[in-house]
Amino acid sequence: MAARITDGEYHALSELRYLIRRFLQEGDATARQAGLEPQQYLLLLAIRGLEPGREASIRALADRLALRHHSTVELIDRMEAHGFVKRTRGREDRRQVLVSLQPRGEKLLEKVVGQRIVELRSHGRALVESIRKLLETRPIGARQKKRDMRVLRDL
Repeated sequence: MAARITDGEYHALSELRYLIRRFLQEGDATARQAGLEPQQYLLLLAIRGLEPGREASIRALADRLALRHHSTVELIDRMEAHGFVKRTRGREDRRQVLVSLQPRGEKLLEKVVGQRIVELRSHGRALVESIRKLLETRPIGARQKKRDMRVLRDL
């Protein structure tokens, strides 16, 4: 039997969800103030934020944005028409389409990200505290310890 969820855990999870939603809504507003739609900002961030060595292919961007391939292509079409991004073919695989930031997109992204980092640094501690509360371990009763030991032994 699983341990009973405490009132504190319910509160911490509720608070975490609230803080995440507020952070995301503020990010959408910041993007709009800079002249970008939230999805456009997220695309620029996904391109710039890929780990070193990973190419910004349509597939990688669709994955990072949790969008379908065709929706990502449509978003890139609109962004390319505004001069925010540029498409090129892969060097090794010419079928692969890679997306890169144009100076205009880089400039807007830097503006939005700069504001987001300032906001996160001023309000981020509440997010961290909510996560910490959820990750704290609770004391385990003797009965639960025995069950856990049996599960480990049977592995």
